[in-house]
Amino acid sequence: MHGTKVALITGAGSGIGKATALLLARQGVSVAALGHTPKETNATVDAIKAKGGHAVALNADVSNEHEMRVATEMLFREFQKLDIVVANAGINGVWAPIDDLMPEEFDKTVAVNLRGTYLTLHLTVPLLKQCGGGSIIIVSSINGTRTFTTPGATAYSATKAAQVAIAQQLSLELARHHIRVNAVCPGAIETRIDDSTDLRGEEETAIPVEWPEGEVPITGGRPGCAEDVAEVIAFLASEPARHVTGIPVWVDGGQGLLR
Repeated sequence: MHGTKVALITGAGSGIGKATALLLARQGVSVAALGHTPKETNATVDAIKAKGGHAVALNADVSNEHEMRVATEMLFREFQKLDIVVANAGINGVWAPIDDLMPEEFDKTVAVNLRGTYLTLHLTVPLLKQCGGGSIIIVSSINGTRTFTTPGATAYSATKAAQVAIAQQLSLELARHHIRVNAVCPGAIETRIDDSTDLRGEEETAIPVEWPEGEVPITGGRPGCAEDVAEVIAFLASEPARHVTGIPVWVDGGQGLLR
């Protein structure tokens, strides 16, 4: 076990988190798949085990300190080490005009996306330090970092911008501990995060711009796939990325430059 890298991936039950868990497992990494929907998280773990990989499922809401503390303790009991942290869990939440966006809706998006990222790192950085270093990858977005035209996405964009700030802040703070911290900023990706979106008042917030045919230049307009992001995360987690830290990497096929 000591020669095998161990990764914690939050939001591992679907989308980018699941794709990353499967890819890292194929590369020989042991995976702690964390999610708040046991059926989905267990399916990710079963898929890894079916291919001969080593994985465990952790059930927790990333915004809940107690649940995250218990999950982190379970992880360390299972593996006795930690090398890679992928802070991926997030929601789109409610997208609405600012005067219609309710405080509790704003708070929910901040709780999952921002507090969840904080708790993930707060609880895992001590383990990374104890193990002599590692790599943290935070999954942000082009929203709030390159594009600001998504109707009503104030809370979401704010959390995504903050995640990049966290990555850059911690890349310096943790460098002495040999912990690298980077962010990936996906554009349009075919995942089920749209299921967590509640869009209201779009006609009040949409920007009156006519986009060229196909918003994603490199694919002729098609969204990327979760594996496109997972490949970049796997690189940032790997030894070939040993000199890369404090960097946001946009994985958007050029979409953010067009928009």
